[in-house]
Amino acid sequence: MDNHLFNLKMASKQLDRLSKKCDKDEKSEKAKLKKAIEKGNNDGARIHAENAIRQRNQSLNFLRMSARVDAVAQRVQTAVTMKKVTSSMKGVVQAMDKALSSMDLMKLGGLMDQFEHQFENLDIQVQVMDSAISQSTTLNTPEGQVDALMKEVADEHGLELNMELGQHVVPSPIAAASKAETDDLNERLAKLREG
Repeated sequence: MDNHLFNLKMASKQLDRLSKKCDKDEKSEKAKLKKAIEKGNNDGARIHAENAIRQRNQSLNFLRMSARVDAVAQRVQTAVTMKKVTSSMKGVVQAMDKALSSMDLMKLGGLMDQFEHQFENLDIQVQVMDSAISQSTTLNTPEGQVDALMKEVADEHGLELNMELGQHVVPSPIAAASKAETDDLNERLAKLREG
């Protein structure tokens, strides 16, 4: 089946190339047509015009055929994929049947609890990393640039900015909560490393 799919794709590409070649030949015939008209050679001009039209039609025919072959290739690709998925699903179902028949519910429950515990540990580690990254990003931004940008935006929009706020920063409840969360996450991560 894979060989047929490969052959179909190759045929589609070949038909595309033939279509492009006909397009080039059409342009060439049009150039010859122009020269024949300039020379006053009406019979030669008529022949080149017919050739150009024939090349355009041939190009369209190759393009149509390429599209049809490509559609067939897509259908074959879908069939091949579905066959692989079906066999894969069959293997999973068989493995699940074996696991369920050979395991008692206590073992299965224990495995699920262990999986959930590991997932929680991973979640805690991700939260600690996110918190550390966001803090380092905030700390790395120069305060002078932040103040300058704030002033620039305020000036652009005709807003009044009280720059003294930056000097007497009072931690907001959100910042306090964020610090508490970070401390909690660090404490939980330390417990994980110990245990």
